[in-house]
Amino acid sequence: MFPENFLWGGAVAANQCEGAYNEDGKGLSIQDVLPHGVKGQRTEKPTEDNMKLVGIDFYHHYKEDIKLFAEMGFKVFRISIAWSRIFPKGDEETPNEAGLKFYDDLFDECRKYGIEPLVTLSHYETPLYLAEHYDGWVNRDLIGFYKRYVTTVFNHYKDKVKYWLTFNEINSILESPFMSGGINTPKEELSQSDLYQAVHHELVASAWATKIGHEINQDFKIGCMILSMPVYPLTAEPSDVLAAMEQDHKNMMFADIHVRGYYPGYAKRYMRENGISISVTDEDMEILKNTVDFVSFSYYVSVCATADPKKNVRGEGNLLGGVPNPYLKASDWGWQIDPKGLRYVLNTLWDRYQKPLFIVENGLGAMDKLMQGEDGEMTVEDDYRIEYLRDHIRQMEEAVMDGVDLMGYTTWGCIDLVSASTAELRKRYGFIYVDRNDDGSGTLKRYKKKSFHWYKKVIETNGREL
Repeated sequence: MFPENFLWGGAVAANQCEGAYNEDGKGLSIQDVLPHGVKGQRTEKPTEDNMKLVGIDFYHHYKEDIKLFAEMGFKVFRISIAWSRIFPKGDEETPNEAGLKFYDDLFDECRKYGIEPLVTLSHYETPLYLAEHYDGWVNRDLIGFYKRYVTTVFNHYKDKVKYWLTFNEINSILESPFMSGGINTPKEELSQSDLYQAVHHELVASAWATKIGHEINQDFKIGCMILSMPVYPLTAEPSDVLAAMEQDHKNMMFADIHVRGYYPGYAKRYMRENGISISVTDEDMEILKNTVDFVSFSYYVSVCATADPKKNVRGEGNLLGGVPNPYLKASDWGWQIDPKGLRYVLNTLWDRYQKPLFIVENGLGAMDKLMQGEDGEMTVEDDYRIEYLRDHIRQMEEAVMDGVDLMGYTTWGCIDLVSASTAELRKRYGFIYVDRNDDGSGTLKRYKKKSFHWYKKVIETNGREL
């Protein structure tokens, strides 16, 4: 039931796979000082225990990896551009040519196999200099630096890339201001006004990118990217239903502004009642009218909300908070598994916006065991991953039958990479096992997991054989 031109593929982020953190003129990004992930302490300088400094060395292995993606039949590959490869500090006038060349070669390699690149412009990798000298997105100057960066890459890759995303999981800035917004001020010292000012600057910058991109190439398809986390009321008590609505609004505000081009009434009320004051210009309001072509999102978990303070216990592993659902099982990292929630999210977003949707992250982080297969080759018997993905793809198909316009599906971490939340490699997502361990040991050799062959068949049959 999937459309003929459905975009099957996989997704990674530069900071989690590339490595080569200081090669060919690249500047430092905020990830280079986050050795223990989003919840860990940042360091002054890059330290040896930071797995992301090497990642899976995709920077030197990308040809081999893309060949494997092509063998699976990928139609699309989601990758991010590391901003600090193009502008090492972020505020330079001219780009780093070696950085531009790397992505030229990468996109050419994708095109060689007929794979469409889907490029995230900012995926949790703000240049560290912009964090330390400007306090990241709290500072309006970042809009100008981002405009220069996106104009550069749009012009440079206008004939190689058609699909673009402006910011990864843009709503996560409320929970993770340093990783998501490059905000150097510690979270506990930030006022709500500071935080929402940074949100506003990112939303304006995103709208600028949409405007600039469409002027450079009218065939560009430019989308927003939201961390989707459906919120169910913990009980049928009306106060819980309203608590779920209000928690959901915090996420939906970002998509609403991207798609509709203005702040919704509930957001204005929240700011008014919480004493949040932000600087908004007439030009900002005009620029926000440059709305996206499609809505993309990540989907891993659902959560519950309650108005009862005694029951309001935050779930383990939930990036955006939320109460665990008593009816659901959780992964090894405490993320609750809810395939039906994906159908619910797809219908909710489609009913709300009537814009094409794209699932650009979904997957299961698990501890995989490398072993010898029946054919003598090393592999991973990851039936648990196949089951997880199969259950979610079935719900995607249900949503398509409901009438949802779904463009594509890129599973997260299609090749093993360093986790964003915990900065571990043992939390593996891929169809391809990479021999590297959290102590830094390993050969970096690639091995096909059982799920590799399963996903190849899924793509080959356009989702008919699961």
